[in-house]
Amino acid sequence: MSRDAGLQPERTRLAWRRTLLALTVVMLLQLRPAFSGRGVDAALAGTAVAVWLAVLVAAWRRATGAGPRRPGHVAMPLAALGATALALLGVAHVLARVH
Repeated sequence: MSRDAGLQPERTRLAWRRTLLALTVVMLLQLRPAFSGRGVDAALAGTAVAVWLAVLVAAWRRATGAGPRRPGHVAMPLAALGATALALLGVAHVLARVH
């Protein structure tokens, strides 16, 4: 008896695409202060781009449905770590502006 996956694979692909879109928006928002001319803002923005690229590379195949579907895949933990890192970089941007 074969398993009927139904719409689950499509929902998974859409969830990955939404995750990547949200991380892209956050990364773009963190680029804005980089144009202020301050070195710390540029360094934080560069780090945000590097984190975003790492998550993008790891999750792109899952988001398009072409990647492996095994439970131990690195995309999910990396996406969680990337989202956390981007949030912390956002906090660092705010703190750099305050001081």
